[in-house]
Amino acid sequence: MPRRKGRVTKRELKPDSKYGSVLVSKIMNKVMKGGKKRTAEGIVYDALEIASQQLKKAPVEVLEQAIKNVTPLLQVKARRVAGATYQVPMEVTGERGTTLAIRWLLDAARSRSGRSMGEKLAAEIVDASHNQGAAAKKREDTHKMAEANRAFAHFRF
Repeated sequence: MPRRKGRVTKRELKPDSKYGSVLVSKIMNKVMKGGKKRTAEGIVYDALEIASQQLKKAPVEVLEQAIKNVTPLLQVKARRVAGATYQVPMEVTGERGTTLAIRWLLDAARSRSGRSMGEKLAAEIVDASHNQGAAAKKREDTHKMAEANRAFAHFRF
């Protein structure tokens, strides 16, 4: 089986125009569908404004707190050993943790019912900053699964 050649270089993401935050632009890019960046920008900025008004904190501060609360420390990866597949707990690297947190936040916001996407995302960010909501539950479930499979930790390599 041929091996992969070289490492993929990470591209630097430009900070967003309003807050100058790379994290906000990452979220914008994940919200964006069909290349509609302006629409995504509007949704994210609306959500941050609503969330910051509710918590009476700076918008980027609220977002960073929410992402920090949702970021997983452990995850399970499937490993095949002697014909059996084990769920092996592994630590999550910083970049992957942030990516997972953003993905879970947006999935949770999209699955909420009613209202506009901006309001749904704002509600999920507020919940996540209080360590509640679907995204925070996803993190807890991931940690529980890793804890339950701790016996297979020696298969890590």
